[in-house]
Amino acid sequence: MSLDELQNAPAPDAAAPAGPARRTAGGWAALRPLLLRLHFYAGLLIAPFLFLAAATGLLYAGSWQAERILYSHELTVDSVGEQALPLSAQVKAAQGAAPQGKVLGVWPAPEPDATTRVIMENPGLGEGETLTVFVDPYTAGVRGQLTTSGDALPLRAWLSEFHASLQLGEPGRNYSELAASWLWVVALGGLALWIGRRRARTADLVRPDRKATGRRKTLSWHGSIGLWAAVGLVGLSVTGLTWSNYAGENIGQLQDRLGGATPSVAAALKPGAGADGGDEHAGHVMTDGMEMPPPAPVTDVGIDRAVAAARAAGVTESLRVTLPAKGKGYVVKENDKTLPVHLDSVAVDPADGRIMDELRFADYPLLAQLTRFGIDLHMGLTFGIANQLALAALAVAVMFLVVWGYRMWWMRRPTKERRLAVGRAQPRGAWRRLPVTALLPLACVTAVVGWFVPLLGISLAAFLVIDLAAGFTARRRAGRTA
Repeated sequence: MSLDELQNAPAPDAAAPAGPARRTAGGWAALRPLLLRLHFYAGLLIAPFLFLAAATGLLYAGSWQAERILYSHELTVDSVGEQALPLSAQVKAAQGAAPQGKVLGVWPAPEPDATTRVIMENPGLGEGETLTVFVDPYTAGVRGQLTTSGDALPLRAWLSEFHASLQLGEPGRNYSELAASWLWVVALGGLALWIGRRRARTADLVRPDRKATGRRKTLSWHGSIGLWAAVGLVGLSVTGLTWSNYAGENIGQLQDRLGGATPSVAAALKPGAGADGGDEHAGHVMTDGMEMPPPAPVTDVGIDRAVAAARAAGVTESLRVTLPAKGKGYVVKENDKTLPVHLDSVAVDPADGRIMDELRFADYPLLAQLTRFGIDLHMGLTFGIANQLALAALAVAVMFLVVWGYRMWWMRRPTKERRLAVGRAQPRGAWRRLPVTALLPLACVTAVVGWFVPLLGISLAAFLVIDLAAGFTARRRAGRTA
């Protein structure tokens, strides 16, 4: 997989056979020059975005271990006790430490030496941020408070946003979407070029040629490492696009139309039920045309009984409890995303602790399951530390591939010319060599993909405009010289 495979490229058009023979060439001989030119320009212009995405992704891959070290005091207890206190006591301790906060949820300690997290809504926090109070489940002692985003503590939350937008807000997200949009194109195009390259030994396909020198040596490393990384890079590209602004919206709509939307447990209460039935007039009794006061509100069974009911229903691993909101009951979910995953959830009626609804991960649509696995692989969750090391290896591979690509581009510069020069691209007109039976389907597929992945389509159109402008300028210069 190379930025520039031009060492084996055909001679310039002037030395090539002219006429119909050039235009009717089919198969790989016709497609290769087009891939070479596309791979060259994509690598040249998109590579900086790929390098940035890889570098920030490398930092994020290490953030899981880093936050365990940096926030070890908040995440762990000093000593493991014999029995944890009731969750209600732990929540009360958290409320005492942060009286200004409103409790939204509780994450019971997932391990014997871990703390319980009490998630709060707090004035002054940014969008998507919550205040998390960490409580020792054995003593109800508060270990600390941190501003969090989802399950990410401050370090990982910052690195996540840095990877997604370079901390530039919504405009910055275009950089990561552009990188994800082109990564699969560059990876698959380079893979085809590397496999289709003529070589004396098959072993040179899968490992670098140590006997090669100069540009051939760089190309050998670039191609063989790209071959090994190709599947992972395509996976990162596809899963990364699910978070993007434009392509992500199209992916979500397509997933919904195919019946693959991620389901959720039904937690809505019937009018007048639960600790807070929702309708302020629910429960009022009409007698002889007069409205009588409602009955006394039903007492909330409490978080401990709700969790006990969920455990009895088989929801037991790495729990996350959402407290009842207006018109809704408790929602107790599993959040163990390492294989085998535990992602079942139940809704519990706060009036009597009855299970109102349950949702098993096995009942998710197949497309929703695949989406969940893909996102968790991208985040480094599915296989734990092994997953995170694989992501780090892919990030390093991308960074080296970019550097090797630019190095080959520089090494191909015409050294005899005194003026500053760099490697030239594959000669123009490669698309004219394709037969109509291949050109029309290729154009249609390109148009559809460009519409579905908008930043890919827009940037590809920009490449074409730049190429046309460069060709026009070159022809004018040639005319003046003549």
